[in-house]
Amino acid sequence: MISRRIFLRSVAVTGAASLLGGRPGFSSAAPALETTRIRLARIPGICQSPQYIAEELLRAEGFRDVQYLPTTAGTEGVEKGLASGEIDINGHFAAPVILRIEAGDPIVVLAGEHVGCFELFGSPRVRAVRDLKGKTVAVPEKDSARYMFLASMVAHVGLRLQKDVTVVSHPRGESIRLLSEAKIDGYLGFPPEPEELRAKNIGHVVVNSTVDRPWSQYFCCLLVGNREFVRKNPEATKRAMRAIAKATNVCALEPAKVARFLVDRHFTSDYEYALRTLKSLPYGRWQEFDAEDTLRFYALRLHEAGLIKTSPQKILAQGTNWRFLNELKKELKG
Repeated sequence: MISRRIFLRSVAVTGAASLLGGRPGFSSAAPALETTRIRLARIPGICQSPQYIAEELLRAEGFRDVQYLPTTAGTEGVEKGLASGEIDINGHFAAPVILRIEAGDPIVVLAGEHVGCFELFGSPRVRAVRDLKGKTVAVPEKDSARYMFLASMVAHVGLRLQKDVTVVSHPRGESIRLLSEAKIDGYLGFPPEPEELRAKNIGHVVVNSTVDRPWSQYFCCLLVGNREFVRKNPEATKRAMRAIAKATNVCALEPAKVARFLVDRHFTSDYEYALRTLKSLPYGRWQEFDAEDTLRFYALRLHEAGLIKTSPQKILAQGTNWRFLNELKKELKG
């Protein structure tokens, strides 16, 4: 297995390190870190690859204790960890973050991580999202990120889940089998599932959030911090964000090395699926999209879906801090 140091050294050898932006570490003139410990979540998956390959970059920023904490409840565990302060900073899906902000969780959105990742697959009876009316769609768990993204998609075309579209809950493998047998009409997949569905010729893509508007114009995943950690540790927050931003660029520059790293570290099991996913996601364009627009867009969709009552402006006022992002954009341009 390749180590993180070997991985980053190989990136430098290919010339990618010069494109990461800024210096490889912090200067002696930089303010001292308020804490040298940083805690992130470890969950299986591909789309949040930047934070998984960022360990050595975090150490280069001065963090001596970099922890990746397993979460047994998947994305729900990330939400609880961020709210409780057990996790300091982490990537998370845009739609459920908005619900947690409305619920009053002490979290703050700091930046966007990448656009796209979820794809809606349909049976032959579904050619567009509107065709889901009167049909059945499966998600592994209700009240999950998939459910909220699906609710946003159908709300965008004037439909409501459960009223116009029946949602059933089945494990991932069972949902894929039911779609292959045309016993359900839709399934919302996260990486590496879309690559598996394509490889097995199961269903067809109705919406690909990486390339289909309006979804391709907004972040899927955001970088979120525990509010108290960010308040107490502004320098640590900025340096952690800088490390993850550089790692995001590495994902864009060296998808093959990142895919091998993810398989070797057991974040995913299939190298080819991981590689195709990393090549398809526009990691290197994180500075081009507006995280504030993302929150506004999804807050409107979730309001239309009846999942939140709070206005987009209140969500933005209550749950965002763009100070560090704005500083980093200026710094990494130089």
